[in-house]
Amino acid sequence: MIRTYLDSGVLLSASRETDAWSDRALEVLEDENRTFACSLFVRLEVLPKAICYRRTNEAEFYREYFEAVQFWANDVDKLLEDGYQIACKYGLAAIDALHVAAALAVEADELVTTERSTKPMHRVSEIRVISVVV
Repeated sequence: MIRTYLDSGVLLSASRETDAWSDRALEVLEDENRTFACSLFVRLEVLPKAICYRRTNEAEFYREYFEAVQFWANDVDKLLEDGYQIACKYGLAAIDALHVAAALAVEADELVTTERSTKPMHRVSEIRVISVVV
């Protein structure tokens, strides 16, 4: 099984099924050869707005995903420190660095994102970064 960490953009694309990457995001989610890893950062990025704006189907989609996640990065203090180090090393935005730190903490095989291949996240060498954006 491939241990996959999805950043929030992938979940947003998959849940809304409205952008050009929705099909690719859904393919990743439906791949039976994957098991999923996550962090509270992803949950915080996607679920509150869906709840606040009463996007019930979207919120339920996220809840189902989070219930299926098998590996959680929970040590927030360590994630913050590791994220800081990763941000400094690769020039990442804060949340991107936290996602990388979380993916590494749960020993994910890959981090799947909606970041284009020209973005700093793809400089990270400690984990395979895959984009659903063509």
